[in-house]
Amino acid sequence: MNEEERLEDLLREYSISAPTAHISLPALKARRSQIVDDCLRCGIRELFVHIPQEIAVETMAYWTQIGTDLGAISAAMQSEGIALGFHNSSSGFKLLVNGQYGFEVLFNAASGSPLIWQADIAWLHHAGVEPRDWLRRFSKVLTSAHIKDRAADSQKSAEDGWANVGAGIMVWPSLWRAAVQYGARTLVIEHDNPPDPIGFAKESLSYVRRFY
Repeated sequence: MNEEERLEDLLREYSISAPTAHISLPALKARRSQIVDDCLRCGIRELFVHIPQEIAVETMAYWTQIGTDLGAISAAMQSEGIALGFHNSSSGFKLLVNGQYGFEVLFNAASGSPLIWQADIAWLHHAGVEPRDWLRRFSKVLTSAHIKDRAADSQKSAEDGWANVGAGIMVWPSLWRAAVQYGARTLVIEHDNPPDPIGFAKESLSYVRRFY
């Protein structure tokens, strides 16, 4: 059984859905037809490309090329029943030589295409920008958001600086409302390196239920 069949079985077994998923750009370019088929079979309708920080290059040319590629692929995939988007990390939020951020350059290059955005709000915070400003400015492409928390400096080093949602330094009630206000329809609670995944899920969901 391959990974896609296993996912389909798990979703059916536990009566849950997976409306969004991630993919790397090289994998999408190499196997787009198969990936689209797998997404449709598993009920995934929004697929987001995540570019690891360690391979991102903070230049105009790099972000222009990424935006051009994603814009073209998103147009092709729209007709196949899948919305393609970009999922940010903290890369793309350093000022470039032209005074723009890489994230802005990417979406400018994809202008006119159906490319959408899944905002990783904690990575925006980690990048040193104000998340609400970016959610507002790019509300036309925002459809989804990731909800995770940053630990206080020097804490949670074993978890790469992340924390269960509500146990960190981010003010989530107002950030959650901003994400919804500016267009996020799916909000995904996550932790990049949880030592206790079940405990993380239970504690984080319990916190979020206080205000959502």
